[in-house]
Amino acid sequence: MPHSTPEGTTRRHDVVVIGGGAAGIAVTASLLKRRADLDIAIVDPAEQHSYQPGWTLVGGGVFSADITRRPMRDVMPDKATWYASLAETIDPERATVSLADGSCLGYQRLVVAPGLVLDWGAIDGLEATLGENGVTSNYRVDLAPYTWELVQSLKQGKALFTQPPMPIKCAGAPQKAMYLSCDHWRRQGRLDHIDVSFCNAGQVLFGVADYVPALERYIERYGIEKAFGERLVSVHGPSRTARFAVNDEQGEREVERAFDMLHVVPPQKAPAFLAESGLGNEAGWLDLDAETLQHARHPAIFGLGDASGTSNAKTAAAVRKQAPVVAENLLASLKDQPLKAAYLGYGSCPLTVEKGRIVLAEFGYGGVLQPTFPSWINDGTQPTRRAWWLKAKQLPWLYWNGMLKGREWLAAPARRDGA
Repeated sequence: MPHSTPEGTTRRHDVVVIGGGAAGIAVTASLLKRRADLDIAIVDPAEQHSYQPGWTLVGGGVFSADITRRPMRDVMPDKATWYASLAETIDPERATVSLADGSCLGYQRLVVAPGLVLDWGAIDGLEATLGENGVTSNYRVDLAPYTWELVQSLKQGKALFTQPPMPIKCAGAPQKAMYLSCDHWRRQGRLDHIDVSFCNAGQVLFGVADYVPALERYIERYGIEKAFGERLVSVHGPSRTARFAVNDEQGEREVERAFDMLHVVPPQKAPAFLAESGLGNEAGWLDLDAETLQHARHPAIFGLGDASGTSNAKTAAAVRKQAPVVAENLLASLKDQPLKAAYLGYGSCPLTVEKGRIVLAEFGYGGVLQPTFPSWINDGTQPTRRAWWLKAKQLPWLYWNGMLKGREWLAAPARRDGA
């Protein structure tokens, strides 16, 4: 059960973890696997914990939404103290965290893993029409089933899929929704009657060039229009029109597109309290050493997950590799020992290009490929059924029963140079 502290008092813990998502639970479990006597507190107001990578498959009719969520109390490590409140401010000089309920927590070490903020309000008119008028998003668990309803019901017309400026969590998710939709329409014989456009604020299909050829083949197969440099700025649900800011060789302007189905990925930003607490970089993201995941200016603070300012892909797979690094380095810092564990930027993006096949993109800092398996087992640059089996059958089980339990299969930290 959640713990409460009388307002105005300070309760102290060895480690305070902000965030009860994938990052917060995984790193707490990893710490307790290494030192069961640690006094760890987790701060998060959510009553439900979500397996967010599953929402794409909910939107594609593969999963039901309910199997992607569990009560927070069921995933909370038994030895951790849970504060069901929001963290409002961090005082790194006093080593305290102030909570929304008025209480205050002191720490020896702090782990910051609050996730990022989906900025739905940044797109004019969007919030008023989400879940109706053909407007949906797999980035909300309550909307992902509506995505599948729209896909099943659309017989002809225009389907728009948007991608905002980076960074976003799971950079492949905007395309995954599109490919799964197109594959269903193809199988139903409807695709020739549906105009599909990928309205991407960026200028490339995917940020790591090795995976682009396979994706381009599916773009061609499904007849998708690539509308690069188009950023969604407003939606009018009743008229089913969307406006985009366009920046191309013709200059800056706005264009209007009609739609029968609009899948929106909202702009995303760091939680404001990070910058307000002096922990953010210039863009507001948590300012971390890219290898050790220790804060750049406050050595008692570590971080991981989507709020981090490191340049890796923001995915659950990144967290799986980050959690052991933070756990090992945090414990070393408590003993005033050198930080020897290194995170090399690993992220994985299973690009669901059709029902039954996935391009399993695995890469680290600088786009360097970091495949888990040799190519004779799975060639990550090509769509394979084996990668689909991994995504749809194995990864959810590994998430609930491995990663959130501190089991670090295939996730041993790299070693820092000279360590």
